[in-house]
Amino acid sequence: MDDVSTGTPAARELHFYEPVNGHGLRHDPFNAIVGPRPIGWISSRDAKGNVNLAPYSFFNAFNYHPPLIGFSSTGWKDTVRNIQETGEFVWNLATMDIAQAMNATSATVPHEVDEFTLAGLTPVPSRLVNVPRVGESRVTFECKLSEIIQLKGADGKKAEAWLTLGEVVAVHIDKSLIKDGVYQTAEAHPILRAGRMGDYFEVRPDAMFEMVRPK
Repeated sequence: MDDVSTGTPAARELHFYEPVNGHGLRHDPFNAIVGPRPIGWISSRDAKGNVNLAPYSFFNAFNYHPPLIGFSSTGWKDTVRNIQETGEFVWNLATMDIAQAMNATSATVPHEVDEFTLAGLTPVPSRLVNVPRVGESRVTFECKLSEIIQLKGADGKKAEAWLTLGEVVAVHIDKSLIKDGVYQTAEAHPILRAGRMGDYFEVRPDAMFEMVRPK
């Protein structure tokens, strides 16, 4: 049934555009439509030992067994370079209580600058990879590199973007987020990217609902 506030499908006025010709709006709607999106807050270390911490808005999980996560970087940035060199990284859950610190790590700074120090965050040693996790983050994934793929368009032309996929080899979860053996997603108050330059959403318990999958 169509929402009465939007009219019937046939009666809707649609803004149509072909991305190759521009969107015709004040701001590109693409990443606001595909949203909200989880944040790939990635810590990495280069071959010389320099540590990097940066958020990526093109991030998600891709497989159960083995558990795979991935993020796309627009441009060959320090994070991708570090992971290519060492084959390891850590994903850190970005939540409302550390949102400002996460945002601080998005600053463009020289390669040798440690974003942990910049944002006042605590680097904590991981168990299976030689990359620190964010101590203030309530969930972290230690990851081993699966592959780095340069993305390309339908015409085969390569884009200046790289998809980094990694296998989750170790998981750290704040035990207060587990109740009766079930991880409580909303209790962590994760934040999600919502497009434009600085829009975010906060996941709260009162915003969740359940739908049982049909058999």
